[in-house]
Amino acid sequence: MLSKRVNKIGISHTMKVAQEAKELQAKGENVIDLSVGEPDFPTPQNIKNAAIRAIENNFTKYTLNAGTIELRKAIAEKLKKENGLDYSPNEIIVSAGAKQSIYNAVQALIYNDDEAIIAAPYWVSYPEIVTLAHGKPVIVNASEENGFKLTAQQISEAVTPQTKLLILCNPCNPTGAAYSKKELEEIAEVVEEKKLFVISDEIYEKLVYDDFKFVSFASLSEKIKSRTIVVNGLSKAYSMTGWRIGYAAASQEIINALNKIQSHSTSNASSISQAAAVEALIGPQDSLEVMRKEFERRRNFLYDSITSIEGIKCHKPEGAFYLFPNVSEYFNKSTHVFKITNSFDLAMYLLYEEKIATVPGSAFGAEGYIRISYSTSMEQLEEGARRLKEAFKKMSV
Repeated sequence: MLSKRVNKIGISHTMKVAQEAKELQAKGENVIDLSVGEPDFPTPQNIKNAAIRAIENNFTKYTLNAGTIELRKAIAEKLKKENGLDYSPNEIIVSAGAKQSIYNAVQALIYNDDEAIIAAPYWVSYPEIVTLAHGKPVIVNASEENGFKLTAQQISEAVTPQTKLLILCNPCNPTGAAYSKKELEEIAEVVEEKKLFVISDEIYEKLVYDDFKFVSFASLSEKIKSRTIVVNGLSKAYSMTGWRIGYAAASQEIINALNKIQSHSTSNASSISQAAAVEALIGPQDSLEVMRKEFERRRNFLYDSITSIEGIKCHKPEGAFYLFPNVSEYFNKSTHVFKITNSFDLAMYLLYEEKIATVPGSAFGAEGYIRISYSTSMEQLEEGARRLKEAFKKMSV
């Protein structure tokens, strides 16, 4: 009955774990949810006030499909000021979240077995979005030893005559890995040589730590800019996940294609959210640094707690708000109820026995790991860390 397209893809494991955690919470269980990738901070008040003004001023109708000119001008100014990128408003499209921007870009570039190179561990939707476009996701392992980052050589070796696209997540979900300028320049050489297009997912750009300097891939050169679709949004840095505002910036030809696709799917993003987004970009930015510093404090605490557990190794992430510890030493261990054979078993053990929600590494194409989010309060993290230590203590390494 269902189409072959739908049967080729699976449901998001992150959503599945979150749903099970919420069902336990609904039954009165005290679940520490370390699975969800959204900040716990409220959206800054000045942004909320802008949305209220928009409603009161009856700014509640359709906007241009690509987004309001005011918002696209604000995005262009942000890209110029912060990333050294020159885009006109006509080279920018606003979508209902960065995920839609990525979906539109893949639909515009990939078809009929075109290949897209994706680093594993990967954000769960990348391969499925490529598959929905009738393309072929080519998964390349970004090893823990290399900080979960692809090398230029790996990308070069993965290229075939069918390769059209590289999807680059920087900083990365689920590992928090971030690429230095030198690493990006090496990748750029391969992109130019192989004539690849690049979707550069930069949604976590403002959440970097230890004085790490973020560099937008498109800023490396005009040639690279012409082959890059920069994707970003307001969900993570401004704590606006539910507002659903993302955007893409690229050449006029590519943006025209994204605009065409979006016109036949969702049309414009919410008018009210767009008004709030203008304020987010042009208004006071103080709250961003407050949130970033708090995320860094939480990262340091949870990293120290996790790495103090015998048998667990963990790369210290440069960005985002996730840890991705290696828990494979605990596979083939048992408790009085659970036999742990893989990351899914471990995630279910942690959820049902210790009431801690995490996400199995298998969801991200990386068996042997779990993703732990530190986007919740320090109080929750402290209790979560205590429960994690207790959970692993019950299994002998």
